[in-house]
Amino acid sequence: MSTAPLPTAGAPAQPVRQVLHYDQLHRLGLHSWWRALLGIAVVGIGVFGLASVVLLLPFGLWLVATGQPLADGLDRLLDLSDPSPATLAYINLSLISAIPLVWFATRVLHGLHIGWASSVFRRLRWKYLLACLVAAFVALTATLAVGAFLPVDNATGMETSLNEFTSTTRDFLLVVVLLTPFQAAAEEYLFRGYLLQVVGGVVGARAFSVIGSAVLFALAHGLGQSWPIFIDRLAFGLVAGTLVVLTGGLEAGIAMHVLNNVVAFGIALAFGDMASALNPTEGSWWMLTTTLTQSLVYLGLAVLLARWMGVSATVSAPVLEPGARPV
Repeated sequence: MSTAPLPTAGAPAQPVRQVLHYDQLHRLGLHSWWRALLGIAVVGIGVFGLASVVLLLPFGLWLVATGQPLADGLDRLLDLSDPSPATLAYINLSLISAIPLVWFATRVLHGLHIGWASSVFRRLRWKYLLACLVAAFVALTATLAVGAFLPVDNATGMETSLNEFTSTTRDFLLVVVLLTPFQAAAEEYLFRGYLLQVVGGVVGARAFSVIGSAVLFALAHGLGQSWPIFIDRLAFGLVAGTLVVLTGGLEAGIAMHVLNNVVAFGIALAFGDMASALNPTEGSWWMLTTTLTQSLVYLGLAVLLARWMGVSATVSAPVLEPGARPV
């Protein structure tokens, strides 16, 4: 592989062409430890702080316009123990803000095209994403098949009878269909996207970035969760992070995340309640058997699909030294 000549003394830094994985793509632009820390702060505070506050305004205006008491309405909106469709919409929209914030950090802080946040192809590879949705469905089917042979565990309190379909159920369903896919994608852009890239751009320790983002992903779902649920989410993050590296983009993780969330909320609406779906604290160690089944089946199928479809996991591009500016 040919490389560009080394710059002479006093000359601007010249890029050197290298083969990069997804987690190394920030090396295409401006990358340094302070940009990484600033970017994490901007995106983190934006998603978990600023967006949550800003979104109260349109919800508050809606309460006033519909003649509802503002204080009581906002308390109801933020009540996760008894969530309403508006509560789920508020949570989803807050998390969806991660997508434009990751794009902002990618473009402004790192000087890169926002498409590099999606894949090594500089955009989402839609055919591969749709194929991964099929693979995720197959993996889910395998999980259900394995689960049918496991001991019945009623620790979750899930009912076996079908819930009545009400106007509230309809409103929840609309929120799940219209917003949950974007919420799931946003979590991938945040945890498997930006976090992997800022660590890879500065440190380059791929295993550290994959494991670290998986731990943060699991912790972000609440500190009160049981060990089985924590490990379940940790396993999801590890598989999604591994797929990012092996396939060169977020598509496989997005497909699995979207299907998981839509199915989980759908089951909650049909047989359980949304409060338990949003705040799962109990769990059985038997669930790890189904988690392992789904994770390994999907990991294998997604990688095989990527190879069969010719999806590249790397890109050959000019790379700058840390702190250098493009010429």
